[in-house]
Amino acid sequence: MTQRLRDFGLTCGIMQPGPLNAITDVPGVKLGHHTLRDGDILTGFTALLPHDGNLFRQKMRAAVDVINGFGKSAGLMQLAELGQIETPLLLGNTLAVGTGFDALVTRALAANADIGRRTGTVNPVVLECNDGYLSDIRARALTEEHAFAALDAAASGPVAEGAVGAGAGMTAFGFKGGIGTASRRFDLDDNGYSLGVLALANFGNAGDLVLPDGRRPVPPRARPQAERGSVILVIATDVPLESRQLQRVARRGGAGLARLGAFWGNGSGDIAVAFSTADPIEHDQPADFVALRALNENRIDTLFRAITEATQEAVLNAMVTAPATTGRDGHHRPSLGDWLRENGG
Repeated sequence: MTQRLRDFGLTCGIMQPGPLNAITDVPGVKLGHHTLRDGDILTGFTALLPHDGNLFRQKMRAAVDVINGFGKSAGLMQLAELGQIETPLLLGNTLAVGTGFDALVTRALAANADIGRRTGTVNPVVLECNDGYLSDIRARALTEEHAFAALDAAASGPVAEGAVGAGAGMTAFGFKGGIGTASRRFDLDDNGYSLGVLALANFGNAGDLVLPDGRRPVPPRARPQAERGSVILVIATDVPLESRQLQRVARRGGAGLARLGAFWGNGSGDIAVAFSTADPIEHDQPADFVALRALNENRIDTLFRAITEATQEAVLNAMVTAPATTGRDGHHRPSLGDWLRENGG
C-alpha cells in the first residue's frame, strides 16, 4: 500500500483534511492521468475536470497568480482577464503544451457546434513543467490521444499520486517529484466547505527541503545547481468566491511553497490557478445582471490558511509517494519516501 506523508507521522498545519485529503474532496471535481513509460520516455498528461457538464456552457469562476513566470503555459492571459475557465485543465510537460491545447480544442468543438461560428472561440488552459532531466523531452512523445486518455480517465474518489501522469518524469529538491494532492475542511456560517490542491512538483534545490518537523533531507550524491524547476498548483474550492478573491487565495499557495524551503529561482515557472465550483457562469445567460455570492472578506483568512497547509502537504505527498526512478541517460532521483523509511519516519 502506498504511504502518504501522514503515514510517517508528519502533518502540515492545524486544519483538518477532507475525507480523502485530496482535491477530489471538493464535490464534482474529477482527476485523471495517462502515463507514458517507454525506454527514455517518462512523461504523461494529468486532467482535472471541475464538473461533469459542458464547461464551455457552464464556466467556473477562476483566477491565476504567476509567482514566477518562467513558464510556457497556455490560456492564462484570458483566464486572468475574464476570471473564468471554460475547459478542463491539462497538465503535461513543456513541449506538450501545444498538443494539450489541440486536444482541448478538439473536445470543445465536438461538444459545441457554435464555437467559431455563432459565438467566440475557446480558451484551453494547459499548464506545464519540464521533465527533461529524467525523460527525453525532445522526443515529443505525447499525443492528443494521450491527452484524451487522461480526460477520459478522470474520476472522483481517491487520487493516484507520485510518478503518474504529468508527474512521471518530475524532480523536486533532488528527490523524485510528481503529482500530489491534499485538502482542508472547514465551516462557514455553520456549513461545511472544502479546499483542495493539486501540485505538479518539479522544483527546489537539493538540500533546501524542510520537512514539517524541521529536518532537512539531502539526497545522496546531491550536487549544487541553479534552480530551473517549476511547480504548478491547481486549487479548487466550493466556497463562493469572485475572481479577485480567488486570486488572493491562489497567491497564498506561495506561502506553502516557502514553508518547504523554495525561493522561486530565476529559472523556475511557479504558477497557481484557483477556481470555485459554486455558481457557474452561464455562457448563454440572457440577463443583463446576474447575482453574485462572495465570501465576507473578513473570513478569508480561513482559506488563506487552508491553501498554505494543503499546498505544503500536496507537494510532500507527491515526493513521498513517488518511487526512486532512473530515467534518460541513467539520470537518477531517489525517493523521499525511502529516505523517511530509512531515517525513522
